[in-house]
Amino acid sequence: PAIGIELTGDVRTQLRKQTDALGLAIDALTRRHAGTPPLLRYLPDIQVYHKAVDWALMHQIFFKESEIKITEELLAEGNERAMQLAKGKMPWTRATGLVVRGYVSRLDDSVQPYGLVIPPSVSTDPWRKRRLDVWLHGRDNKLSELKFIQQRRTSAGQFTPPDTIVLHPYGRFCNAFKFAGEVDVLEALAHAKKQYPVDNNRVSIRGFSMGGGGCWHLGAHLAGDWVAVAPGAGFAESLEYLGLARKNAMPPAHEQALWGLYDATKYAGNLFNTATVAYSGEIDKQKQAADIMARHLADEGLALHHVIGPDTGHKYHPAAKAEINERINAAAAKGRNPVPSEVRLVTRTLRYNRQAWVRVDGLEAHWKPARIKARIAGNERVELTTENVSRLVLSMPSGLCPLRPDGHPTVVIDGDELTGARVRTDRSWESLFVNALGRWRAVGRFEFASLAKRPGLQGPIDDAFMDRFLMIRPTGQAMTRLAAQWAEAQLGQALSDWELQLRGKPLVKDDIDLTAADIADCNLILWGDPKSNSAIARVIDQLPLKWNETTVKLGQAEAESATHAPVLIFPNPLNPKRYVVLNSGFTFSRFGHSSNATQTPKLPDWALADMRQPYNAGNPDCIAAAGFFNERWQPQKAE
Repeated sequence: PAIGIELTGDVRTQLRKQTDALGLAIDALTRRHAGTPPLLRYLPDIQVYHKAVDWALMHQIFFKESEIKITEELLAEGNERAMQLAKGKMPWTRATGLVVRGYVSRLDDSVQPYGLVIPPSVSTDPWRKRRLDVWLHGRDNKLSELKFIQQRRTSAGQFTPPDTIVLHPYGRFCNAFKFAGEVDVLEALAHAKKQYPVDNNRVSIRGFSMGGGGCWHLGAHLAGDWVAVAPGAGFAESLEYLGLARKNAMPPAHEQALWGLYDATKYAGNLFNTATVAYSGEIDKQKQAADIMARHLADEGLALHHVIGPDTGHKYHPAAKAEINERINAAAAKGRNPVPSEVRLVTRTLRYNRQAWVRVDGLEAHWKPARIKARIAGNERVELTTENVSRLVLSMPSGLCPLRPDGHPTVVIDGDELTGARVRTDRSWESLFVNALGRWRAVGRFEFASLAKRPGLQGPIDDAFMDRFLMIRPTGQAMTRLAAQWAEAQLGQALSDWELQLRGKPLVKDDIDLTAADIADCNLILWGDPKSNSAIARVIDQLPLKWNETTVKLGQAEAESATHAPVLIFPNPLNPKRYVVLNSGFTFSRFGHSSNATQTPKLPDWALADMRQPYNAGNPDCIAAAGFFNERWQPQKAE
């Protein structure tokens, strides 16, 4: 967030005193309920109030004098909840109307807030499963936790359908609900589902402006999870939205390839699996998002329903808003079919590998289009066509498989007729298939003679920060003074960037304190070199990297280690189910204050960074070489 106003000494001192008092009350609750974990689950509902004020004071993000009164109200609300929880009571969990909740993120143990609109009907019929709408907010460079919680206390938002829970994720500030912001949406949704009865087949997603961009992204990538998708304005890709070709400002080839992670246009075909209603103001420049999505949907044989507000700029037109409501309500009333007869899946990465009952477990080549068209052709036959897929899974949940339970269904993939696994007696079904040398075959499990890119272990570097991670500081002496200074500066910048842009404090340990539990549970972000960091020394011989006091070499790329440092992501040799990363935080950090469309990965799977240059992963002058690992985690030709 931007820097705010200076508070007078007395005001700041008083607010700090009150904030610290709430912090002590939270600590007391932790001790009081140490033997009753079910009560501790509600502690984040109090901690979000403390964090909102604590971080506003710490980072100077008060922007108006009126926020001082708001701060006092938030502290009072937090204290009231603390007193209630001390007595074993949580009345806010049964409240209707506007409700602020919180959860602890798996990524970094940070407390993150979200807001809810709980319909009045919950008070009289609390156990019935209800529709839930996710609403993604627009860009606001001043959207601190303080401001967000105040909004969630005072405004229900744009859409409040009857008998519907509305979820407002914070999204960890302003990142268009990508990266950690994407994880926040999914974690908040999962937390809300544990707190309230939610009908999984009537969950929709909407958003406007930056939230519209997030809606295009989450809607297209996870289309099979939503009963409806309703983006308003926003952006859907980087190239045309930013005008890069017109400005002659094209980034390196690896960065262009990585647009395949978040460009919704490249995932348009997935919207076959849900209902989509787009909105734009007729004279809004962000109408470009729906227009380009319409073109890409047409290429997939789909016609976008695009509601346009006449003579309207960057806002909803009342009549258009009513039409959107009518159409989304109709889709929600019908509900999502979790096992549809036809499924389409389009992806370029195993990060987004599932639609309904079809899941991709391997690609022939990442960052190239991969496609599956699947259909249930009667109760004994399933037919699929594929492109750029090496492993796939067909999986239908308990009670929902429409195939005959007394035999093995026939599965036809690209013309190869195979025998699938038997349908289980609980009416669930799962079959695995491998494409070897152009021929498909059914298998009982996937077996690998060596490392392979798999879902959640496919890169690029930024993927390590989509799950729990731990920064590992060096405690030894580096190869050179420059290397020590560079690693210290980059680690400090990574910690600051995560805190300021993604609203959490990364978990950090010294290399000598690394435990087996850390290795089992975390992606390890290792800083330094093999001499300064003992964790790097433990894995260096098992990385596709030569790194000594004279040379750093990765594939065909080579540089002097006195002036260059490797940056990479790789399955952790100490635990191949997790990543190890060398010398990098999230790579778009220097772009946090510009357009959200620039917040895309800047580095692929590996790079050689010039330590003599002011570091910026998006600046080619800092990067001597960069490239991707292939599907077996071996270096491809450097770019």
